[in-house]
Amino acid sequence: MGLAQLNKINSNDYELLQRVLKRDSKALEALYDKYSPLLFTLIKRIVKDDKLAEEVLADVFVIIWQKTNFYNFDYKNVFSWIVLLTKNKAVDTLRRQNGTAKTDYDDDYENTFIIPTIYDYNEFGFDEALKKSEQLKSAISKLTEAQRYVLQLAFFEGMTQSQIAAKLKIPLPTVKSKIKVALNSLKEKMNSEEV
Repeated sequence: MGLAQLNKINSNDYELLQRVLKRDSKALEALYDKYSPLLFTLIKRIVKDDKLAEEVLADVFVIIWQKTNFYNFDYKNVFSWIVLLTKNKAVDTLRRQNGTAKTDYDDDYENTFIIPTIYDYNEFGFDEALKKSEQLKSAISKLTEAQRYVLQLAFFEGMTQSQIAAKLKIPLPTVKSKIKVALNSLKEKMNSEEV
């Protein structure tokens, strides 16, 4: 998919986010209607509790409403920004619930660690993600059990690499290597013709 096609797919979201920046609550509602089912599923997978997932989802849209100005409007992939924001918020919530968060949650913390600042906007958008979800499931199923487990701990259980090393009783460099190998393997499988 070329950049022109990507921009066309995401232009509606981009326009909605521009309207949110101008305090248009109907635009926020439209983003909520489009993304809340997907985001709730992601959040619930991380926090494992319906009520807490609902709270995190509400928090995510409050952040979007209050801090749309943090989005880099030079790019048009709103989907990536919202998904990363949601993942960051859910993982942080899980860490706070488990007592493993080491920093107080305030505006500076939120601006630095919750709101995405560095990400690849040239990835696919929401519609493309839906199309690729089956391919991703297939690629994940082809990883080794150990690879799936370290990715689960890192991305859905909110564990840091140090926490994973302690849990698995293996050296930190080994954890870093396992995660890197798992991600590279997943990327290769996603790009292969076999999937």
